[in-house]
Amino acid sequence: MRHIGLATLCAALATAPPASGQAIPRPAGVTARAVPDTLPREARAGGAAMFAPPASRLPLARRPWVRPIASLLVPGSGQLLAGQSRGIVYLATEVWLLARAVGLRRDSRNESAFYRSLAYTVARGRFGYQRADGPWPYYEEMGKYIESGVFNATPASGLTPETDTATFNGHLWALARETYLANPDSAPDPASPSYQAALRFYQARGVTDGFRWSWRDARLEQDVYRASIRASDDAYRAATNYLGMVLLNHLVSAVDAFIGTRLGRRGVLPVVRPAAGGPGTLLEWRTVF
Repeated sequence: MRHIGLATLCAALATAPPASGQAIPRPAGVTARAVPDTLPREARAGGAAMFAPPASRLPLARRPWVRPIASLLVPGSGQLLAGQSRGIVYLATEVWLLARAVGLRRDSRNESAFYRSLAYTVARGRFGYQRADGPWPYYEEMGKYIESGVFNATPASGLTPETDTATFNGHLWALARETYLANPDSAPDPASPSYQAALRFYQARGVTDGFRWSWRDARLEQDVYRASIRASDDAYRAATNYLGMVLLNHLVSAVDAFIGTRLGRRGVLPVVRPAAGGPGTLLEWRTVF
């Protein structure tokens, strides 16, 4: 009985935990590594995932919100921060679209300066008035009518609108009469409210003498003028479309960077599964968010 009790006591001492402050015996060849006290309690408790630094301690380029915002501001920058070579494609597309938009806007301005100068030297210069540029509708109407017509046929006795409907002012006065007068073909009372309303309509929209034009005996120059206006309009619209594609490039690059951030290293995963309702297998590509 004494031998059995002594053996039991030795086994209990061998398996008992060491007392506080007592060194833990370890086998030969095994070294101990101290856990730093600066780590969080969860990391010291165990688990390899606990040793990952929180998002607030990550470098700025590795934070999840940085790459989408960077790509939204400069397309391709978020992809380049992630080490993805396709960011160069977004950046090159941005440079090309901006270059095309700037070039087309320059062409539009050059054509605009050309047709304005042609209008003054050919169609307006013959009347001797000082050059003054008008609004866009004015130049547009110059391409439709050979002459503007006079603004006031009787300057010494009040306002008498142009009556030749082949001119711009004559067509405008006919439109005013049809709009405000009950019988446009009859001679109205100049003091009637309807006639005064038609006269105000004409005064607000008619071409005055300072902007009078005439393409008579210069029909070829008017054809060149019309072609220049069309070229300016086409270039301006194309430049606007390219600017729209610039904005689209920003959005696509930002969405791409956001998806790449959410996917992390997993990327696009291939999945092979049996085909439903028949022999064979199907290969699917799935993204995990």
